[in-house]
Amino acid sequence: MHHTPPAPLAPPPRLPSPLQRIEDDRFGLRGVELLLKRDDLIHPDLPGNKYRKLVLNLRAASDAGHDTLLTFGGAYSNHLRATAAAGRLLGLATVGVVRGDELAGRPLNPSLARCAADGMRLHFVDRSTYRRKAEPGTLAALLRETGSQDAYVIPEGGSNSLAVQGCTALGEELRGHTDVAAVACGTGGTLAGLAAGLGPGRRALGIPVLKGGFLGPEIQALQRRTFGEPTANWHLDDRFHCGGYARTPPELIAFAEDFEDRHRAATGLSVERLYVAKLLYALTALSEEGAFPPGTRLTAVITGTREAPGPGPAQSSTSR
Repeated sequence: MHHTPPAPLAPPPRLPSPLQRIEDDRFGLRGVELLLKRDDLIHPDLPGNKYRKLVLNLRAASDAGHDTLLTFGGAYSNHLRATAAAGRLLGLATVGVVRGDELAGRPLNPSLARCAADGMRLHFVDRSTYRRKAEPGTLAALLRETGSQDAYVIPEGGSNSLAVQGCTALGEELRGHTDVAAVACGTGGTLAGLAAGLGPGRRALGIPVLKGGFLGPEIQALQRRTFGEPTANWHLDDRFHCGGYARTPPELIAFAEDFEDRHRAATGLSVERLYVAKLLYALTALSEEGAFPPGTRLTAVITGTREAPGPGPAQSSTSR
């Protein structure tokens, strides 16, 4: 371990991220003002909630003298990609524990190829081991197997108390600008921090992109660990996962393409399919159901962009 702090990110993050008001009759005719919180524009290599969730963890790793980060994800994990990019930018070694030992020895998909190009060592484990990754014995064995006993460990999806604290800034940036802030949820850390940062009289809405209905207790536990108790100003709507993570049925793709056609000229937005498309689809359906009273300022948090990762550091996953 060393005690040299990492270099600052270059380019520096764009904070607060832009807030764009857009005209869309599906909201406007019901008296709802739709805003886009463009967290996808925070940093070319660490877009959206990835920057917010990693920034305090990176600081903690540096303060404790760690020179290696170890984290976890599936074969298409945005979190793995962001951690690998952060390591490259800050001069830290990175290790990614990847779910699915059948992937070992196969050609890397574009997402994992990007991780490797950014210097991440990939360690593939079977699904049973992966499910037990947080158990102390399993984690210790993984650290030994990867030669990373001194690594700073970041959980799957980056969601720990430091990540939740980092995401409170998102809510704080929206104070006074919105009544309801909505975000697509994977592990729940972004919603946990967003809700806490919004302050009184404002609500956060989470749209889970995985099926199973397990997120509520996990978000409560994250808030309890971070703030001492859960906040009461958030709720989840489980109807819009479209069958589960990475499921993008034709009607979702058609919706995303239509949304881009309507708003690309004004916003430059390219709708990321696994999270953002489901969020915008949900908000459109909810508006048409009359879920938001007339006069509501509704903000959709745009946590990522559509562009596929390139094969190496020169091609940003958020390049425009």
